[in-house]
Parts: sequence; structure tokens; C-alpha cells
Amino acid sequence: MKRFAAFVLVVPLLAFSALFGGSAHAQVEQEPPRLRLDITQLNPRVITTDSSTLTVAGTITNIGDRRISTPKVRLEVGERLNSAKQLADRLAGAGGTDPSLTDFAVIAQELDPGRTVPLNITVNLAGGRAAYQLGKPGVYPLLVNVNGTPEFGGQARLAAVSTLVPVVSAPGKPAPDKPAKPASMTVLWPIADDVPHVQSAPLGGPLTLTDDRLADELSTGGRLNALVTAARTAETDDQQLAKALCFAIDPDLIATVDAMTRGYQVRIGAGTVEGRGVQAAQDWLAGLRALVSGPGRCVVTLPFADTDLGALNRIRSGSGSADPGLLTKAVTGAGTITQLLGAQPKNGVLWPDGTQDEQTLAAMAGAGVRTVLTSSANLQADELVTAGVTLGGSGLRAQPIDSLISDALNGVANPNPPMANTTMSSALPAIAAQNGLAAIAFRAGVGQPQSQSQPGARLLVAPPRHWAVPLSEASGFLQRLGDYVGSGLVTTADLAQLLSSSPSGSASMSAKGDLAASPDGDVTSTLSRINGQAAALQSAMVADPTKPRPVRPEDVIEPVRAALLRGASTAWRGAAAEVVTANAQGDLDAISGRITVERPKQTIALASGASPLPVFVSNELPVGIWTRIDFANNSGLRLEEKRNLFYPAGGSKNEYVPVEALRAGRLSVDVSLSTPGGTRLGSPARFELTSTEYGAITVIVTITAGGALLLLASRRIYRRVKEARSERGGTS
Repeated sequence: MKRFAAFVLVVPLLAFSALFGGSAHAQVEQEPPRLRLDITQLNPRVITTDSSTLTVAGTITNIGDRRISTPKVRLEVGERLNSAKQLADRLAGAGGTDPSLTDFAVIAQELDPGRTVPLNITVNLAGGRAAYQLGKPGVYPLLVNVNGTPEFGGQARLAAVSTLVPVVSAPGKPAPDKPAKPASMTVLWPIADDVPHVQSAPLGGPLTLTDDRLADELSTGGRLNALVTAARTAETDDQQLAKALCFAIDPDLIATVDAMTRGYQVRIGAGTVEGRGVQAAQDWLAGLRALVSGPGRCVVTLPFADTDLGALNRIRSGSGSADPGLLTKAVTGAGTITQLLGAQPKNGVLWPDGTQDEQTLAAMAGAGVRTVLTSSANLQADELVTAGVTLGGSGLRAQPIDSLISDALNGVANPNPPMANTTMSSALPAIAAQNGLAAIAFRAGVGQPQSQSQPGARLLVAPPRHWAVPLSEASGFLQRLGDYVGSGLVTTADLAQLLSSSPSGSASMSAKGDLAASPDGDVTSTLSRINGQAAALQSAMVADPTKPRPVRPEDVIEPVRAALLRGASTAWRGAAAEVVTANAQGDLDAISGRITVERPKQTIALASGASPLPVFVSNELPVGIWTRIDFANNSGLRLEEKRNLFYPAGGSKNEYVPVEALRAGRLSVDVSLSTPGGTRLGSPARFELTSTEYGAITVIVTITAGGALLLLASRRIYRRVKEARSERGGTS
């Protein structure tokens, strides 16, 4: 049997109450965290015949405000897990007090606030309690338990770390026979951004990012760098494992990094600075290209910006109906990957996040998707779905990702009930990776009773889409998988082998909420408004036929469409609406802001009461555009009705708008532009005017009013004269 090498587990483990939400908050109010347990080594990660000892090393830090007396630590091991439910329950935090593997060892007499002490526990696996408790192949829960006595308190558990340990073969005993029909394993290796970083990316303009964190992730020691480097090392060192790897790539990430290679800006307050990740982007992109462009490499597409397709399908167009073009753009990013990486993704295969409703599935099928990779927990059928099935009503094939392994690799965020002061695997990728190794061994049949084993099972393994592990963890995880293959525990299978088999039945999928919803507003509604304005703006544009290569209006609007997809990204769950929609709104404003009204540098004197008002309009877009001139705050002025005006690409000209003063003196008016459909263009400009004369209409009105006044006065005089004569006649 191939020897299972050990490697270091490096991860800071924060106190339990600092990691979790509501239940942890209650814990903080009752008893604040006292200690932080940092595990730096678990050796070996997988126990085999050749394993003689088990070592756990790390540090304990007093993070409270009280001295801790006699902090001590021991290891506890639970019984072998015999069912998927037992393993899932352990991942979720269930389980009582486990038998001790070691006695408590005092690590210090006293631990003052802020002080750190090392811990190191080594257990002989060939004798004593370990030989009994870990003496059979299987998956076992392991707890590192730290007790102590705070000042003014009693002895209690103050910190703990929970994980799973696979025992592939009992230490010091002959290895079991290789499975007659070992499970096959295919691994999806995600290359995706954790959150969209694009602030703006206008056509022909510089890329601007919200921050420069992406430069850090692409550099040595960064998350994305670790994923690519670990995969390249694994493919070089283990050709057999290389057959099992399939790279799931986000087209938006690749397009963004490609743009970074040519220089980019980073938003800092109200301004921008030069991005510092140009070289890192070039190196990383070249490394990824070398990884995925070779013969026989497997690549699948993630939705653009890891978009929530269900939310995207609810974004309306300007007419109020669904906008199928957005979903089509989101699921057809294979061309971007081929163009920038030289790799050909699997045709019609997509790995979207979450679940989709029937309308979204139908739209996906209409956009060319044929196979959906999804967690088996998302599929509803009469029996557990372990192989490809047909999604009823859509014609799509669903290939299940093993949900037990995914849950182990993702970690459980809120164990219920919570285990006091115990750090689980959520937000701790290294612990989650260890649990993933244990879950794969379990699915491969290690230590399972005959009734639970599934000979020849086909495992589709997928780490979290935004997996944040250091290089040592990513490399170690792949090395352990290679050990599984070398020992005969599992075999490798290309994704094409899984997809070549006929569907085993049918299943259904139902959506579970709007992932793009925000507590600060309806994100989908806001994106719909922006989409409608962009559509109105595009409809007002006209390609310039005089250019050798005319720019199309849809090319000008394309950055807004891409930003709409980023706004619906699953990475924005729970984010504020203004954050989610900032990219789309910013790019729309950047386009509309290139058609401007020049503000006059001085007051305009109207030559007569009815004079034309000169309005100078500039169009800096590479397309022509139809606009209307709008007026506001125009008290004292009469203006002509709106009419459509055309401005050529890159052109400018004066429009003379007839205007009539209704009074003499100083006047003002706000002049702005809009498309015929009502989308605002640029910013309004305040025109200051002065007039000493009245317009023709005003004069006519004045003369008419004067005549009426004269007539009334004459009539009154006539009546008085007549009444006076009548009075004289009556007295004579």
C-alpha cells in the first residue's frame, strides 16, 4: 500500500463565540470567550498501517480579562461513525461527551491575559487506549478539549476544536484488501472570485476596481494563487490524479484578470490610484493557461460572476417582461474561457450555485445548457440521487455532487445545539478540508458495514466555490486524494465518464429564495430599473456608418449588462443594495455622462423678447444618439415643445432653442438632456439670462389687456354721464 504522508495543518482557530451568529451571541452575553486554541499540526491526517503516533500541536492564548489557573488539554475520540446520518450529525455539532484518548495534561500553572503557551500531544497508536479506540478502519470524531479555571469562576471547558479523522487501515496491522469495486472519484476544482471587484469597465476606458484585494489573491500566498499552484503541482506529480481533476472557471474572473494585465485603477475615496497587481495578474493568468490548455484537460463553466440564475431571471427589461438575454449571457461564458485561456469547456455543462425554479431551468435549456452539476441535496426524488438524472419538464440532465462531502468541505456555520466553546469547521477551511478527506474515505467504504457500503459508487467531489485555503492545505488535500488513489481505495474518473452514462431516473429541483435579496432594498427591482434605462439608452443610439469598423450600440451598453450580472452574484447575499448595484449604476452613469450640455460661462442677454437660446451639446460616445432638450425651473420663460435631436458620434453642435421672456429682468433655467425614452443624459446645466424686452405674445397680451381695460373704463364713464343726465331730468 502506498504510504500516506503527513503534512502540517496551519490554521488559526478563533474562539467559538466569535465565529457564529445568534446562538453564539447569546453565549457571549452569558460567558465571554477566555481562550483561543490554534492548531498548527495534525499528523498524520489519515491514519494507516504505517502510522505509529498521532500528534496534535498548537498554541493556547488567553484572550480574556482574567487569569486562567492550570489550563490543561486532552484528546477525546468518539465511536466509529457507521452511517451517513451519524457523520452528518457530527458535522452539524451533534454528539455527547466522547471517551478520552489521553488524560488531561497541564500546559501551564497560570495563564495571564494576553499570554500564549504551546501545546503538544503525541499518542502512541500501537498500544493503550488508542489501539482500542482507533483499532479498526473507519471515520472517528476527534476533539481537542482545553479546560481551565478562570479567576472568580469554576473549572470549565474554555476552548475546543472538533474534527474527523479517517483510519484507512489499523496502525500496525495488515492493510485490508483493496475493494473489489472501488468508488470512482472526479474532482471539481473551483477557480472563482469570492466577490466581484469591478467598480467600472467602460468600453475603451480603464478598468477600475473597488479595491486591490484581487492583486493579493493572485500573488504568492494568495487564495487564487494557491488553488492554481496546488493543482499544477498535483498534475505534475500525480498523473493518475490529474485524470480526476476538472476545473470550474468563472468567466468574469478571467476577463477581469486579463484586463488587469494591461493596467487598471483602484477606487480610493473619491479618486483612483494605479493598481499594483499588473505583474501578479500576468503571472497568474499564464499559470492558469498552462494548467488548463493542455490536451485532455477538463474544464467546465461557472455562471458569469457566479450569478444567481433564479434572481437573474427575475430582472425585467424596459418593457416589464423577462430579459432572456441576461441569462443567456450568464451561462454562455465558454467563449471567454476559450479566447483567454485556450481551453475548451465541456459543451453545455454548467455548475450554478443553489437551486433553480422551473422557469429558470427552462430558460437555461433555451440558452444551450444541457447538463447541470448540482448538490445531491438539491434534487428531490423517491430515492437518494447518486447518479445522473433527468430534471422533469426541462429536459436537462442533473449530475449530483456528493452533498455529504460538500457539507464536510464547506463546514457548518451554526451547529444546533451549539457546543459550548467548541470551534467547528465553519470559517476554518483547514479543518473543513480534514473533514472532507474523512467524508471521502467514508463514501469509499472505509469501515462501513456491508449494508452501508456502495461498491463502485461514483463520487463527484467539489470544494467550496470560493475556497479560501493556504497553499499547504490545497496541496495537502490533493496529495491525500492521490494517496487514496494509489492505495486502491478509489479510482479516478474523468467528468466525461460520468456524463456518458444514461440518466438513472428523474428528479425535480425547487428554488429556495432570492439569493440576491438585500435587507436594505429589493436588489432585483433596482437592477430591473437600471436594465430598463440601459435598454432605452441603447435604443437611442445609432452606429456611425462612416467609420471603417462602426461600434455597435450593444457594445457600448455591454459593460452595464455585465455589471447587472455581477449585481445578481450569489456572493452578495445579504449585502446592502447600494453596494450590490453600484457597478451597474456607475457604468450606466458613465455612459450617459458622455453626452453633455455646456454651461455658459456668462449671462446670456436675450436680444429681443423672443430670442433663440444657444444650447451647446457634446457627444463623446463612439455612436450617434437621439436626444431631447429638457428645461426645468424656467419661471418667466416660455419654451418650445420638446423635439428629437440627433448628435453624431464624437460630435458637438449648438442648438438654438426658441425662447420667449414673459417678463423683463434676470431669469434662469436648468437645461438637461434625455433620450426619447426618458433616460437622463449627463448633468443639468444652469443658464443665467437677462431680458429688457417682452416677446411678441407678451406684447399682444398686454395690448389686448390694455384695450379691455380702456373699454371697461369708457363704459363706466358712459354709465356715469347717463345717470347724471337722468337725475337732472327728474328734478326740473
